[in-house]
Amino acid sequence: MDYFALLFAIVGGYLLGSIPFGLVLTKAAGLGDIRDIGSKSIGATNVLRTGRKDIAFATMVLDGAKAGIALVIFRHFYGADIGFIAGASAFLGHCFPVWLGFKGGKGVATFFGTLLFGNWPVGVACAAIWLVMAFVFRFSSLSALVAAMFAPLIAFAFHASPIAIGAIFVLAVLIFVRHKENIKRLLAGAEPKIGAKKEAEVDTN
Repeated sequence: MDYFALLFAIVGGYLLGSIPFGLVLTKAAGLGDIRDIGSKSIGATNVLRTGRKDIAFATMVLDGAKAGIALVIFRHFYGADIGFIAGASAFLGHCFPVWLGFKGGKGVATFFGTLLFGNWPVGVACAAIWLVMAFVFRFSSLSALVAAMFAPLIAFAFHASPIAIGAIFVLAVLIFVRHKENIKRLLAGAEPKIGAKKEAEVDTN
């Protein structure tokens, strides 16, 4: 493996992923600092609490796209495995952005962006799991956790490369780490359901 390309992909992917679109878009729309409301996260779910569905949707798309853009660029120049590492690094940048004191989002949209652009059948299968879980149980966090749990197995089933499977596994573990408070509430029966209008609802992106 080209170690210069690997380092370049890690740094470049991280920097692209660390662009806090939720914060930028809400400030540009005159909605203030998203870190001062709700869960204080920069993800799309917290942006939705401003009442601007259009800004929340744009945040979700851009948070997913930044991982996809990093992946596609580095895949074009250095191959599929380096591309996947760049996408995974964008996930890290979103969750731990240096510009915001390493306090970012929970990575769900960026996770799906990495999957969809890196191996679209895996991304579609995981998105389908999320949708089914969300429809049946109405918990956004639970849907993300179940989709993340199955993602490495689905990648293996679709014959993804060992590096891609390894990267997906690491990201899936981080999804669980980032959702530790959601997991506690799920176990306690206190996690808000999708559509519940509660100030305490916590962001899953």
